Amino acid sequence: MAEETQAGRVVGIDLGTTNSLVAFMQGDSPVVIPGEDGDRLVPSVVAFNDQTAEGFLVGNAARATLLTDSSSAVYSAKRLMGRDLADIEEELKLFPFKLAEGLKPGEVLKLNVGGLSLTPPEISAYVLLQLKKNAERFFGAPVTKAVITVPAYFNDAQRQATKDAGRIAGLEVLRLVNEPTAAALAYGLDKQKDGLIAVYDFGGGTFDVSILKLHEGIFEVIATNGDTHLGGDDIDNLLIAIALDDIAGDADLALTPDTLHSGETIQEIRKAVIEAKIRLSTEDSARLNVSLPNGKSYTREITRAQFEQLTAQVIARTAAPCKQALKDSGLTPDQIDEVVLVGGSTRIPAVRALVDDLFQLTPRGKKPHTDLNPDEVVALGAAVQAQILSGSSSAATADLLLLDVTPLSLGIEALGGVVSKIIQRNSTIPASATEHYTTGVDGQTNVAIHVLQGERELAKDCRSLARFDLKGIPPMMAGLPRIEVKFLIDANGILHVSAREQRSGQQAEIEVKPTYGLTDEQVEDMILASFDNAEQDIEERQVIEAKNEAETILTAVDKGRSHDAWQQLSSDEIATIKIAVDELKASVLGGQYKTIRSGIERLDKATRRFAELMMDSAVSGAMKGKTMTSAGEDMGEGPTAPHPFAKADIK
Repeated sequence: MAEETQAGRVVGIDLGTTNSLVAFMQGDSPVVIPGEDGDRLVPSVVAFNDQTAEGFLVGNAARATLLTDSSSAVYSAKRLMGRDLADIEEELKLFPFKLAEGLKPGEVLKLNVGGLSLTPPEISAYVLLQLKKNAERFFGAPVTKAVITVPAYFNDAQRQATKDAGRIAGLEVLRLVNEPTAAALAYGLDKQKDGLIAVYDFGGGTFDVSILKLHEGIFEVIATNGDTHLGGDDIDNLLIAIALDDIAGDADLALTPDTLHSGETIQEIRKAVIEAKIRLSTEDSARLNVSLPNGKSYTREITRAQFEQLTAQVIARTAAPCKQALKDSGLTPDQIDEVVLVGGSTRIPAVRALVDDLFQLTPRGKKPHTDLNPDEVVALGAAVQAQILSGSSSAATADLLLLDVTPLSLGIEALGGVVSKIIQRNSTIPASATEHYTTGVDGQTNVAIHVLQGERELAKDCRSLARFDLKGIPPMMAGLPRIEVKFLIDANGILHVSAREQRSGQQAEIEVKPTYGLTDEQVEDMILASFDNAEQDIEERQVIEAKNEAETILTAVDKGRSHDAWQQLSSDEIATIKIAVDELKASVLGGQYKTIRSGIERLDKATRRFAELMMDSAVSGAMKGKTMTSAGEDMGEGPTAPHPFAKADIK
């Protein structure tokens, strides 16, 4: 062990909304490293205190500060990672967070805590720093490398923010691993067999579900879905709101609104509702008992039946992502062999009942798996992945391979505002894909590339990730440039895009950077919206693409009139072409897809002999004074440039 420690051990970290953990592989088994107080769970709470040697506290000691000086402490920073001001307005009503002044839409959030102005990644970095210290104390040696887990549905901004937090804490983040995937790794150590597994991960701040296929040590994620704004915090906030209403409506308690909504009062209520929620997982009733600033107390008895009624809507929100993941994977509930429960919220009996119903477990004589501690299973899986990446081997990890997926499709905006998808959702990552495009305007020397994420057919309905320009293309006729666009998603789920004009060698590339001004709802609703609007989207796309094709043909015919071949046409043929041109122009103005398609077909038929005459003329010119070999070279045998009708041109 000493030799491995000196070489630099890689640890696995579960950076959670409520609690965080650090783990490592001890022989063939993953083990969670305890904190200074002996607790393996480190509450994700940071407090600033000048009386301490380092000036800050993390974990249980920081959580105690919430009750005495809430303005100096912050929790649930994970829910703020990579998010915009508009996303958190409702949450701020219940959190004792003060935003830095002068924040503008789209800017990185900053919170005023304990006299400091900090971003969410900086706050999370304090938690990671504490986990790093716990590991270093345990090993007696520096720890500088880690695998950190993230919700499967974290977008690029949230993933980048997590990597930033690791870097600030002095950690080299070797890999970001999706939390359900990490849980599958931990689970797979004890369940080496073929089968289909659903990982239901209901944590403090996020919900994920993943469907995995296990075969001979290979974990393949075949579908994933979730809600980045759904977790145990939502249950807590619901109960807090009810308690606040109760207290405000009780004249005997006589609290002013300012006192009632002070940070310390809300934290006392929060502590009480969390304790009640935990008790209700094993008991039939629990009593809320809150000490108020005026010396009085608020008490309320809550039965499990009342609790389940109050939280039913929150818990029910986990059903839709589960059903969608099954649909995406092409599976029915009875085909799922095992269901793994992850996250502290899965201890709630109503949650387990919902899972039982969703996956039809009881009728099949099955139960959800809770073999591993649901609070620890993600960290344990991260430790497994850490050992794999460290190059160390053990009997437990030697044959393990993990194939993850990207949850949403990625592509670019093409001519007319349609989306050309390059990497489809639920594609295995790391992944790369290349498509070829061309220009739509003569002499075009600059191509604006708009990178998009989503399932809708039109760019305006998808999420904008980045824009960049491919400049310096030599001026050529429309359709001649051959532009190669390559998408690469690395193992962390972060996207790199490059574009290259193959004839000239001009190229440009971009790593998609965090775009903090996006709402989570925009990401979470993408797949559902794509189904809800599928018919309308496809109709709009068909019209746009038909118009693009019609305009290209009309332009080609107009240019062709100056060609010698035009003079070889009979007056009847010319008249037929002109009628077809007028009809196609009228159909484009009318905007009806079928009419435009009919117009294209009529014009195509009318110009068929004209096209043959132009081709004959071009071939004759190319063959003059050439041998068959040299003619073949001039005509560019091998891969041809994309036909302007075969691919939508880049806008």
